[in-house]
This record gives sequence, structure tokens and C-alpha cells, in this order.
Amino acid sequence: MASGLDYRRLDGNTKSEDRIRIVREFNSVQEINICLVSTMAGGLGLNFVGANVVILFDPTWNPANDLQAIDRAYRIGQYRAVKVFRFISLGTVEEIMYLRQVYKQ
Repeated sequence: MASGLDYRRLDGNTKSEDRIRIVREFNSVQEINICLVSTMAGGLGLNFVGANVVILFDPTWNPANDLQAIDRAYRIGQYRAVKVFRFISLGTVEEIMYLRQVYKQ
């Protein structure tokens, strides 16, 4: 990671007790600028009020999963505007997944 950026990572391999610590640190330690979170690992039950930018890199076939991940930043205690970005490469499976999500909604 680039110099000067303190970050945390949370994915399917992250232990339960570590998830709680990572989320707490991200929300409370101002020097932690980035939290890399897998959509499926961080979508349910976590509160990322320390985030005001959500970037979706790993879409799922179910639009509810992505919305749940986005909602982790829209929680009680969030006082900043939250921006959401979704990166989709044309001609890839991500484009097909996104179009399927739009159709399902």
C-alpha cells in the first residue's frame, strides 16, 4: 500500500474477534484511512460509520448483498455524506452481474 496510508483488511478469512477489532479501529482511529472489506464478509452486521466512501469491487449476483454492504456506512452516527462508487469493466462478468442486478431491482 502507498506510503502514509494506514489501512485494515477484512475478508472471509478474518476471524470473528478480529472483525470486531478491525471495525472498531477503523471507526475510531483517525489515522486509519482505508478499510478493504469483501462484500460478502462485511455486508452483514457490521457498522462502518467511519466510512464516507464505499467502492464496490466484488459484485454479487444478488443486489441485496451489495445494498447491504453499502448500508454498512449509512448507520446511526453517520453525519457525513456517503459516496458510492461501483467499478465495472465492459465486456466482463462484472458487467453481466451488474445488468442482472439492475433487472432484478
